[in-house]
Amino acid sequence: MQDITHDKPIKNEHRFLSVSDLKKVHLRGETEVPALRGVSCQFEKGSFNFILGPSGSGKSSLLYLLGALDDPTDGEIQFAGQSLSSFTEDQRDHYRREQVGFIFQSFNLLKTLNAVDNVLVPFLPQGINAELRDRAIDLLTQVGLGHRLDHHPHHLSGGEQQRVAIARALLKKPELVLADEPTGELDSESGAEVFRYLRKLHDEQQTTVIVVTHDERYLENADRLLHLADGKLLREEIHSRAID
Repeated sequence: MQDITHDKPIKNEHRFLSVSDLKKVHLRGETEVPALRGVSCQFEKGSFNFILGPSGSGKSSLLYLLGALDDPTDGEIQFAGQSLSSFTEDQRDHYRREQVGFIFQSFNLLKTLNAVDNVLVPFLPQGINAELRDRAIDLLTQVGLGHRLDHHPHHLSGGEQQRVAIARALLKKPELVLADEPTGELDSESGAEVFRYLRKLHDEQQTTVIVVTHDERYLENADRLLHLADGKLLREEIHSRAID
């Protein structure tokens, strides 16, 4: 692995997501439990990133703050030069709905809907037109589910359900995809399959992807790695495999 050194800074125009001295404290009754202790980092547009660390290191807390699903106790997150903390509630809703795609470990599919309608769920409040439905079908076909369009979640394997979730996240063509342990409930074969499709769609849409995981089996050359422990960023590096 290749360390990222400060003498080769990321160009400012590529730092479309920037984190500065981020702190997050959770309250457990009257007890304060620090989840993040002053994390600073940047994410390049179009990059594929992993946030690594053991349980309790603050990985998911950081991801939820990047997605504006929670508020920091202190510090700042800037998206395309704008501070998330300055967003109005409407702007935060727009950011989550239009610019960020979420992929969770638990899939979050609605059991009463088939695969196509589960992909379309984020757009239900706005109404579904024929073009949008065609895009949903195309994405499901791209992730290998063209023959499972009318199947409900209980008729799909775990890997297939997660691929539906990936298609749902990418339907809105987000600038940012946040994935929280997306293979945590899958066997290794299904997990590899999910990452294969996620990388394929990332390459085609040039979406910035940030994945939280404790599993390093799915790393590839040029992935950006951020190692967290005890709420602190230990180091950043670019992943590279040694040549035998």
